[in-house]
Amino acid sequence: MVSDMNRTKARLILFLWISVIALSFFATGGGSGQTGRSQDVQTKEALAPGVEHLEIRRGNFSIEAETDRWIINVLLLDPRRARITLAIAMDEVAGTESTSSIAARYAAMAAINGGYFQMAGVYRGDPAGMLVMGANVLSEPSRPRSELAVANTEGVTRISIGQVDVKAEIIVDGQTPYPVSGFNRQRERDELIVYTPEFHRTTLSTPDGLEAVIERGVVKTIHDGAGSQTIPKEGLILSATGLCRGWARNHLLVGGRVEVRSVMTALPPLPFPPDFIIGGGPVLVKEGKVIAPAAADAEQFGEELSRKRHPRTAIGVRADGFLVLVTVDGRQPKKSVGMTLEELAILMRDFSCVEAMNLDGGGSTTMVLNGRVVNNPSDAAGERPVSDALLVFRR
Repeated sequence: MVSDMNRTKARLILFLWISVIALSFFATGGGSGQTGRSQDVQTKEALAPGVEHLEIRRGNFSIEAETDRWIINVLLLDPRRARITLAIAMDEVAGTESTSSIAARYAAMAAINGGYFQMAGVYRGDPAGMLVMGANVLSEPSRPRSELAVANTEGVTRISIGQVDVKAEIIVDGQTPYPVSGFNRQRERDELIVYTPEFHRTTLSTPDGLEAVIERGVVKTIHDGAGSQTIPKEGLILSATGLCRGWARNHLLVGGRVEVRSVMTALPPLPFPPDFIIGGGPVLVKEGKVIAPAAADAEQFGEELSRKRHPRTAIGVRADGFLVLVTVDGRQPKKSVGMTLEELAILMRDFSCVEAMNLDGGGSTTMVLNGRVVNNPSDAAGERPVSDALLVFRR
């Protein structure tokens, strides 16, 4: 009997030893390159009914060596108890402002940074992709990249991730439509750009083009070679160069009636009229499957952004409709190394997202809760001014 007990103890010790080895194997990813989860230290915080914040410290923070480690912040939103809106920096398309400042101006409970944008020059802050607020197109899509559409209707917040295209044209006095090159951005050669009141006080353009001031659908003045005209509050400016400038000289006459028509097409079709649409990308998770980095290649994102580790911001939705907002700190080896897009996609799937999309990252990555930045922005100067932010409010 004593012999049987000894054998039982020996088996138990062997089992426990194998278990420890197995746990160590999975904690380090087992050589598979996956980020381990057994070393996670999690902190949960209820911000409001239906709004939960989760901070995850993944990896070994107890040693000084620069090893794989991550600081992950997650917001989980009940779509019937919280809503998401979009706010642009300084309430103008052209300009930047920190995510925390935008959140403070709107008294938002929480916020994360939004889409890509131009980071330097006169047009700093101009979205590098689609921006639609209500029925107003404020920026056209950039290449075949993904967009996020959000609606807060019928007491629930819903999101849709896909590709949206915009075709816009000018009709003058019922004549043949003329194509629009873009909205609220720097005017390039042979282009016709529409500037709306949401852009800035003026067009900020150079004097090598023609600008027609339109008020209440009527051409009020023509300025050929003057540049940077004041945008009327109840109107817009048509700004043309090169071949488009020639068309404008022949067709845009004082007193003429002008109409701007925009048609949006989405794939997949939008299941609701959106409150807003912002550009981002690439898609990370589709129908519950990780599709990065292949989606990054299809959406024309380079190797540097896709396959190297960076700070990341993402948004996703679970099958039950709950929304998941995530930031991953990076470029700080002793704090957090960042993630590749594939690692980010796996993370979003692990949070049960059936659809998820990458947003602007790098130094832009920021999460704000009740007026406090809770992540560690990677820029040496601290929190980076951005173009827009997603704001969270109680319903």
